[in-house]
Amino acid sequence: MEHVTPREIVLLGSTGSIGTQAIDVVRRGPDRFRVVGIGAGGGNVARLAAQALELGVDVVGVARASVVQDLQLAFYAEAQRRGYPTGGFRIPKILAGPDAMTELATWPCDTVLNGVVGSLGLAPTLAALRAGRQLALANKESLVAGGPLVRAVASPGQLVPVDSEHSALAQCLRGGAAREVRRLVLTASGGAFRGRTRAELTGVTPDQALAHPTWDMGPVVTINSATLVNKGLEVIEAHELFGIGYDAIQVMIHPQSVIHSMVEFHDGSTLAQCSPPDMRLPIALALGWPDRFPAAAAAVDWTAAHTWELRPLDEEAFPAVRLAKAAGRAGRCRPAIYNAANEECVAAFTAGALPFLGIVDTVERVLAQAPDFSEPGTVEDVLGAEAWARKRARELVPVATEGA
Repeated sequence: MEHVTPREIVLLGSTGSIGTQAIDVVRRGPDRFRVVGIGAGGGNVARLAAQALELGVDVVGVARASVVQDLQLAFYAEAQRRGYPTGGFRIPKILAGPDAMTELATWPCDTVLNGVVGSLGLAPTLAALRAGRQLALANKESLVAGGPLVRAVASPGQLVPVDSEHSALAQCLRGGAAREVRRLVLTASGGAFRGRTRAELTGVTPDQALAHPTWDMGPVVTINSATLVNKGLEVIEAHELFGIGYDAIQVMIHPQSVIHSMVEFHDGSTLAQCSPPDMRLPIALALGWPDRFPAAAAAVDWTAAHTWELRPLDEEAFPAVRLAKAAGRAGRCRPAIYNAANEECVAAFTAGALPFLGIVDTVERVLAQAPDFSEPGTVEDVLGAEAWARKRARELVPVATEGA
């Protein structure tokens, strides 16, 4: 049997959902993967220390410099829990502060997995690409807010998507040449309110919006799934990743969440990637790209009967995808504004300060009032546009509430 040198991995956002599932993949493939560095915000130093000692990493990054002492104490506590003798374990190098994730992204390795949440993930993405690392990208904002910046530094094949939809598209695109692609079809579960008309969405509550029928996700992503903003963000990502025009990217509602996305070719053939909903499959594929990791996740049970439903998106009830496409076509930081304004509106909705339909309606107003930003040339350009969008969204929330 051929000996394969383990691929060395740096995990950014290791204590979050993507990071912990990536570590689960690594546990099951120690001959294929070795984690050399991990990083996180610093909200859970006990988990970070436990991960570092379990994986035997060389370096740990923490974005909050104030928790470095707590992290060091957590190392000792974890070592004691594991029964290590005093001095019988090595404390990894610690990188701390706002630039820790960016510095960690350039650490010697084969692949960087960016699972950082929010715009904080953009600078590490650019750093990893500039350092020549293969980048397994789970950070939406890198492409949504900073697409032009990422495009300017990414080499062909350097960027591998982690989102299940984009992983599915990348797999299907192996089935033909780029010139043969007619359209991309992203599937959406439809969220908590699929099938409802716009009138039936009046008065829905945050608790109802958080009851996702398929995926267990954080509150912002779950509400984004209910408004279909999440799919709008994914349309922008797909455009940036694969260079396909917005007119050739379509969304279909697929409640079973087994068909993760499809590619239609110009000869009339459509390829689909299917698997039960489990993020470990796209994570494993991104870490080992282009090679597949055996038994990364369960397969579809082909001994049982299945009924899979696909139907068009109701854009009157859920205008978020149409709005995202318009923002993407306009460029000039509009996608960053779309994303940042939405985050403020989701926060207002969960706090009871904005009705459900007011989320996307307010985002549309923010976009309509946006000044004529230029195409972003730096991370600061993106952050400046986002700051304007957040401020304007907060100003418009009371107006939207009065009009509800």
